[in-house]
Amino acid sequence: MSARAARIGVAAALGIALTAGVVFAATRDGGGDAGAQRSTESWSALAPSPLERTEVGAARIGDRAYVVGGFISSGGSTGRMARYEISEDRWRKLRALPIAVNHPGVTALDGRVYVYGGNRPPAQGRERKSDRLYRYDPGRDRWTRLSDAPTERAAMGFVGIGDRLYAAGGYTETNSSLRALEIYDTERERWRRGPKMPTGRNHVAAAVLDGEMVVTGGRPGPVHGGQATVESYDPKRGRWSSLPPLATARSGHAAAVAGGRLVVLGGEELDGGSTIEQVELLGNGGWSALPPMVTPRHGLGAVAKGKRIYALEGGPQPGLTYSRSLEFLDLP
Repeated sequence: MSARAARIGVAAALGIALTAGVVFAATRDGGGDAGAQRSTESWSALAPSPLERTEVGAARIGDRAYVVGGFISSGGSTGRMARYEISEDRWRKLRALPIAVNHPGVTALDGRVYVYGGNRPPAQGRERKSDRLYRYDPGRDRWTRLSDAPTERAAMGFVGIGDRLYAAGGYTETNSSLRALEIYDTERERWRRGPKMPTGRNHVAAAVLDGEMVVTGGRPGPVHGGQATVESYDPKRGRWSSLPPLATARSGHAAAVAGGRLVVLGGEELDGGSTIEQVELLGNGGWSALPPMVTPRHGLGAVAKGKRIYALEGGPQPGLTYSRSLEFLDLP
């Protein structure tokens, strides 16, 4: 289902009583799902990550998923990166990002991993927001620093479409409801500003659906509350549009496109003091429920290959908690 079709069905979707049963973007392809296991009724575990982390970013290139940055259980922020070999169900540690960062934006484009922003280790007692953009070349196992972005931010939506990177939302030192959209041209290697996102928010998730950037959920302020807001940006028209709201308001969650359908998973309910097990799928009638997560987490990464979605690492309780968990679900 396209994002445009979803907008057409907004009125109908809002009339449906929805129940609910991983920034960062996954590239869709027709490849088969990993391994012999299949799970369409519940989430199942795979090989755990070698790193115990939360507030990470994740992206997929071909048969490999890359998880970058975050808070590590041994203390503080990290730039470490681990790669999951999907077909072989095994992990490998790779060259670390040159800086330690949590809440980064992570995406893949044209066979490379891009990392933008995030929180850097404290200086004079406060975390610093990053404006740095890095590119990782898997063939050379090397990071390259590109042009700094106009905005220092963390906990934003970050995706790649065509030959451009798109960053929306998040928070800065002074603004926790950021609306700014910034676009990086990978050919010209320069940034420009795009039209502002209608609803400013941080701790969002983002994915690419039918060539559009879809930004889900988030927080309206520095700590409390969650949002069910879903908005999409069409690069061809240069416009934002509203999509049906999530059934479960959430922040610190993840999103990915599996089998051509947008899936939202995880996150936390800060006021309720719990992580979110509900998983939602955007279809022709709006949002519907998928099997709940076995290990609900926030600050996780999510990628998809074919109809299989993967939930990587993240915190099993709100705040600074950590896991090595890797679990998957096959969409029907």
